[in-house]
This record gives sequence, C-alpha cells and structure tokens, in this order.
Amino acid sequence: MALNVISNFAANVAHRNLSESDMELTESLAKLSSGTRVVSAKDDAASMAIGSRLMSEVVALRQAQVNAGQAVSMLQVADGAMSRTHDILMRMKALSVQAGSGQLSGTERGMLDTEYQALVSEIDRLAADTEFNGSQVVNGAIGVDRSSATAFEVADGVQDIVFKGDHATSGDATIAYAASGSFSVTVGSDVFTGSIASNTNDGSAMSTGTVVTLSNSGSTNTIDLVLNTAYDVDLTKGNGTLDLSGSSTTTFTYKVGTGTSPTADEIAVTLNSVSASALGLSSTNVTSKTQSDAASVAISVAVDTLNDARANLGAAQNRLEFAAANIATTLENTEAARSNLLDLDIASEMSQFTSKQILVQAGVAMLAQANQSPQVLLQLLQ
Repeated sequence: MALNVISNFAANVAHRNLSESDMELTESLAKLSSGTRVVSAKDDAASMAIGSRLMSEVVALRQAQVNAGQAVSMLQVADGAMSRTHDILMRMKALSVQAGSGQLSGTERGMLDTEYQALVSEIDRLAADTEFNGSQVVNGAIGVDRSSATAFEVADGVQDIVFKGDHATSGDATIAYAASGSFSVTVGSDVFTGSIASNTNDGSAMSTGTVVTLSNSGSTNTIDLVLNTAYDVDLTKGNGTLDLSGSSTTTFTYKVGTGTSPTADEIAVTLNSVSASALGLSSTNVTSKTQSDAASVAISVAVDTLNDARANLGAAQNRLEFAAANIATTLENTEAARSNLLDLDIASEMSQFTSKQILVQAGVAMLAQANQSPQVLLQLLQ
C-alpha cells in the first residue's frame, strides 16, 4: 500500500472497530441497567413475543390468586355467621325442651318465650348483618324489577335498588320520592325511609355517586338506593311499583384463572340463607307444651338444614384453597418460563461488558496511534 497523507486507512479501520465496540458496549450497558436480555424487539423478536404473552398470564394469575384468597375469606365470614347461628339454635333447643315440661305454668312459659323470640330475631339480624364488601352472604337474595317505576331507572341516576334482609316478596313494593330529597319504599306493611345528605348532593356534586340507605325502626331489614352521577335532585320523579322476587340462596362466582376460558376459570359457590324463615323458625314459639314440642322438632330440622349449608360451604372453601394452591404452582412455573426468555444472566453479561469495555479502550488507543502514523512522512520532506 502506498504511503500518503490524504487517506489514513489505518485510522478508518480503527474508527470503524471502535464504533462497533462502543455500540456493543452501549447495548450491554442497557441490558445490565434494565435487567432484561431483550431490551427491544431487535434483540430477540420471538422471545419478546412469547415473553410478553407469558407476562400477561403472570399478571392474571397473580390477580386470580388474590381473588381466590378473598373468596376463601368471604366463605370464612359466612361460616362464622353459621357457627353463631348454630349456637343460637342450641340455646333455642334447650328453651323448647324446658318449656315442653309439664311442671311449668303458662306464665313461666311466657318468660321462656320472651328469650326464645329474642333469639329468633337475633338469627334474622345476624343473617341480615353478615356482609362481605357490602354483599350479604347468608341472607339469600331478592331480585328487583322496576319496569313500573320508570322514573327510577339508571338513566335517571338510580343505578341500583338493593333489598337487604328478609323482606316479603309477595306482591309489589311501592317507591315514592319527595322533592326534599327523601325516599320511601313500602313493602307489605313496612315503610322504609331515608334521604340524601343534602339537596345539593346530586350528579353535579358527585364524583362516584352515593348510596342512600332506607330503614324501618321496627325491622333489621334495609334498602339501598345506589345513585350515580346522572342523579338530579330537582328532577320530578313519579311514584312507581317494584316487583320483588326472593330466593333463599345467593350465588357468587369467583374468577380463579387467567380469563382465557370463562367457564373453566370460574368457581360458582351457592350460599344458603340462615334467616329464621329460611330455617323454618319464624312462626315458632314456646308458649304452650304443644307449641314447645313443635318448636323442638322445627329446631332439629333447622339444625340439619344449617349443617347441610355449612357442609356445602366447607366443600367450596376446600375447593378454593386447592385452586389457590394450583394457581401458586402455575404462577411459579409460568414466571420461570418468562424469566428464561427475558431475564438477563448478569454474570454472563458482565463478562461481555468487560470484554467490550477493553475493546473500546484498545480501539481508542489504536485510533490515536493510527492518527500519529502519517506524521512519520514529514521526515521525508526535510
């Protein structure tokens, strides 16, 4: 190769190699700083695609694990209520047997019946008051058809009407609204009333809506009106009727999978009501020997009914716990697969980084040497 001062081939070669080494050093730094082997799709397009899919499954499985845990907690709340109801039934059984004995007078049986009726009321209160995240779990469910109450539709700002407790379901309930911001719902002979906190608490002042609870002083039952941000306190709302349909069971569906197969990813659990009427005890008393004997038989049946409900609940709880254990195993293995595809081997990459760092330093030194080489030709000009 001719010696010249116009073109410095050695410097060009050194510069090209230095640029490549610097680019590889930068990529290595990016991987080390991010902790991932695939910083962009050009690093490994296939691994990025598969890893992203696996990551979505990992995220879904983590939430499914939380769902399963909350479902178990919900069933534990229900089981706790059933356990207390069982204790109450044991006391009621003792009272019925005591009242059925011939040495007691009517006055004494009346005293026993006072406690007996209080315990019946406590069963109803316990059933209505046992909730998980606002949902009643051992009081059955009441469906509401408000097609005859057109002024109380979602478009009018009334998102939902929820009957809580052992309400009568025969016939229609009537709903009425007063301009002062108060509501009243009549179910049978019971009138439930309630009002919003302020007349200005309408859609313009709401961020997420509000709940108005209607109550009756002589009942543990309540009614919740769920208002959304479309609610207008000044809008005229006519009276209407509500068609109620009751059930002694409530079904909850828990999502315990990634959502790719809705049927296989869900576990449905049906919880039985443990109210006095559901257990067949609402009309029992111990005011006479005959009534006491009848109450004793009814309580025995109620105990069997309650035990069946608890057995179903326990089976569902065990199933959810096995599902949670399976989710944990699946999550562990899926995370391992994702890690193999995307996570960086720090030790290996650090070796690569050190190698590239040395090459960059050597490239800088050689480029400096190449730039100095043409100066030797100046000696020929002297």
